Amino acid sequence: MNPKIYILAVSCFVIGTVELIIGGILDIISNDLGVSVSKAGNLITIYSVFFALSAPILLNMTAKFERKKTYLWTLFAFLLSNVLSAASTNYEMLFVGRIIAAISGSFLVVLSTTMASRMVADEYKGRAIGTIFMGISASLVLGIPIGILVGNAYGWRSVFILIGILTALIMVGVFFLLEKVSPPPVVPLREQLRSLREPKIITTELSSGFMLAGHLTLYAYLTPFLRTTLHMNTTMVTIMYIVFGIAAVAGGGLGGLSSDKFGSKKSILTIITAFLVMMLIIPFSVDWPIYVFTAVIIIWSALSWAISPAQNNFIIQMAPHNSDILLSLNTSASHLGIALGSFVGGMVIEHTSILYNAWFGAIFVLIALLCSIFSITRHTVSQSAQSHQH
Repeated sequence: MNPKIYILAVSCFVIGTVELIIGGILDIISNDLGVSVSKAGNLITIYSVFFALSAPILLNMTAKFERKKTYLWTLFAFLLSNVLSAASTNYEMLFVGRIIAAISGSFLVVLSTTMASRMVADEYKGRAIGTIFMGISASLVLGIPIGILVGNAYGWRSVFILIGILTALIMVGVFFLLEKVSPPPVVPLREQLRSLREPKIITTELSSGFMLAGHLTLYAYLTPFLRTTLHMNTTMVTIMYIVFGIAAVAGGGLGGLSSDKFGSKKSILTIITAFLVMMLIIPFSVDWPIYVFTAVIIIWSALSWAISPAQNNFIIQMAPHNSDILLSLNTSASHLGIALGSFVGGMVIEHTSILYNAWFGAIFVLIALLCSIFSITRHTVSQSAQSHQH
């Protein structure tokens, strides 16, 4: 495999860290800027909304541009967004910084994926894309705990300074190491959206969105949850995030294995059902011994990431000729789910107690399960969605 792909994976690692880091340092930001925890949580919501919507649009606008140059300019915008975030003196500036980071970050992830698959021979494509996604999941394991430690030691702005420096180094690497990459063939937006008329496809995308909405209702506020219910200190919270991250990456691997071995349909239904059970148990588990609570969190985390490979596999089997577009729309649905979950989670904290976030999240997971059951029991996708293969 082409070793130059690793620079794109590192880039995705940094982007993944920026997206979710706010969750780890919510309490510091809300204290420093004098806003409520749920208002600080909106920094995740707004990021996810723009992340979901901008990539498909930017892909169409830049469809004819050479990829390496496009990548460098987008990295530059991402760098500026982190400089702006680090320099923020109030909530509004940070809000704008997050929007620019989301627009450039989402485009970089899609570019990384398409460039990686064009940089290798056919038989390495799966592994190339897998490498990019490892960068994103590694940001969960390493990026967020590092962010919490740096943020607590040197203030939350230092996190964005560090990310800015890393982004600048990636720009240098991309400039000197990557060859030019020609743009892929253009698919008109109208044709991309046509596939969304299929109930089977729509319900699959909705399932991804609602699953993550359920997850983020609690996960976006995991730091205040651990501090409030279990009175954990910063070190313990950081350890929990590392445990969570390792479980998440392992879960991603197991989800892929499971869908190869038992088929994606069985895997999807089993994973979502088990995830629903964990969401219902979590509020009770805070009263149980800490090792039982940790076990619950490990299973919850592993399941939250196990769903992705199974869903992606299902989408590729369902409409192979359209899978690029459907996978990017699936990413959009997922991020809209993250936005919905982090928003609802904030509302729950404002109006009831953080203890109940998991139960409100479970409602979304139940909807995801119903969507998946509908999608899986529908017959195959009609020819119209696959018509342009000829």
